[in-house]
Amino acid sequence: MINQLSWKVGGQQGEGIESTGEIFSIALNRMGYYLYGYRHFSSRIKGGHTNNKIRVSTTQVRSISDDLDILVAFDQETVDLNYKELHDKGVIIADAKFDPKQPEDTNAKLYAVPFTDLATELGTSLMKNMVAVGATCAVLDLDINSFREVVQEIFGKKGQQVVDKNMEAVKAGFDYMKSQISADAVMQLEKADGKKRLFMIGNDAIALGALAGGCRFMAAYPITPASEIMEYLIQKLPALGGAVIQTEDEIAAATMAIGANYAGVRALTASAGPGLSLKMEAIGLSGITEQPLVIVDTQRGGPSTGLPTKQEQSDLMAMIYGTHGEIPKIVMAPSTVQEAFYDTAEAFNLAEEYQCPVIVLSDLQLSLGKQTVEPLDYSKVEIRRGKLQQEELPEIENKGYFKRYEVTEDGVSPRVIPGMKNGIHHVTGVEHDETGKPSESALNRNAQMDKRFRKIENIKFNTPVYKNAPHEEADILIVGFNSTRGAIEEAITRLEKDGLKINHAHIRLIHPFPTDELLPLVKSAKKVLVVENNATGQLANILKMNVGHAEKVTKQLKYDGNPFLPHEIYTKCKELF
Repeated sequence: MINQLSWKVGGQQGEGIESTGEIFSIALNRMGYYLYGYRHFSSRIKGGHTNNKIRVSTTQVRSISDDLDILVAFDQETVDLNYKELHDKGVIIADAKFDPKQPEDTNAKLYAVPFTDLATELGTSLMKNMVAVGATCAVLDLDINSFREVVQEIFGKKGQQVVDKNMEAVKAGFDYMKSQISADAVMQLEKADGKKRLFMIGNDAIALGALAGGCRFMAAYPITPASEIMEYLIQKLPALGGAVIQTEDEIAAATMAIGANYAGVRALTASAGPGLSLKMEAIGLSGITEQPLVIVDTQRGGPSTGLPTKQEQSDLMAMIYGTHGEIPKIVMAPSTVQEAFYDTAEAFNLAEEYQCPVIVLSDLQLSLGKQTVEPLDYSKVEIRRGKLQQEELPEIENKGYFKRYEVTEDGVSPRVIPGMKNGIHHVTGVEHDETGKPSESALNRNAQMDKRFRKIENIKFNTPVYKNAPHEEADILIVGFNSTRGAIEEAITRLEKDGLKINHAHIRLIHPFPTDELLPLVKSAKKVLVVENNATGQLANILKMNVGHAEKVTKQLKYDGNPFLPHEIYTKCKELF
């Protein structure tokens, strides 16, 4: 019996690799297992190697595993590229069609199963992925009837005959593999708890969080790895009276979202690094006009087109400092799918309360990694609209203009929507006085700049830093953001067993930086290790700027397009002592 399994399926993009992983993982999620999946795919529509690595466990998991139990291969390239991840008792299940070759430097056992031939005998070679699922069931001693519900949902619209044929393909793969595998090679999973949980990618959680947070308009342009946010909202927003517009470019998307917010509608735009570069001028417009604006940045490998389908965390400095001139802004960085939901909903509150752009920073691993999620608590989501005036305004003396940019003690001015009686004011991207009229007065410039920056001096954010800090004095404080959390947590478990005292801080509010929360943790640690997916140590540099103690800080950087594995962080920490 095993309580955890790592399974990978690979082949050429466009031949059903994704559907194989989907059917396998959805079925196991419904049995009550926790799952975490990460897809390696090419930036091509068809062709090029792709694989989907899925971790199955009886307890919560938030990262891909170091090694591999089962490799399902639809071509020799999959075997050649991935077999070294297999442990000595691992299993390769390969399509007999390509005459798979057993790698010489592994003890993992290769089984050639005629995926394509068995599927063709049943009517079409397209069902070879279902044969592969059946073969996997044999290795795990799973009841194939557990997959019927999922197969029914996926293929039911095509008719019962198609459903039955696909289940026959599952059985064919199961029976063939059963006849080949020895009893001692079977990897039987411990029984799951059977509880129903969500199974979703981070982008779905972001989109759902936007809906719960009152978003009713999205303007966006498709880009990997952010497109799923737009696709989800295209399906859901119309039923709530909202709309999604696919714009001609990223500039239009950002300015449309600003316009919608100006009109009083909570609006969103989402993109990746290249799109955010195009949005920068509009983000500056949001800052100086003090219009709420929520932006999602799903980081990917850069620069330019870079590695559009690979993991990276290199937009950090750009999101904080990318705009020309100086404006207040808020940058949030959820580290789990649950946090992505709650933080996105909260972003709309912060945008309206502080009347500034709010960036929800994600990365490809968090946005596209699919994982088991505990049921979301919608009672935790509230709607706060700040100083938006929703009651009748008093008449202004001498028929003057409303002080939309009134200099206030907290830096937040009263806000109105167009058409409100007695609320008329100017809106312009040039510096302006309290009524919005252009002004180049030095005194006015200082007053307006100081007012805008006062807004973010005391931002109220429930958990600016996720902390797991049981030690008053730690050997190492590990710091990270976004999707590195799972790998860090697993590394810490191993390090604690070795006797090291490890504290962990995962930063959820990147800007303004939560210095007060981090400083005590940094002071009490012998060493600080900052783990991030970029080449220059952007988070480490921000930490040094805001907290100091640079002599303690060590960086662990990875920028090859792949996410961190737990053993990499474990090994780095061991090297520090």
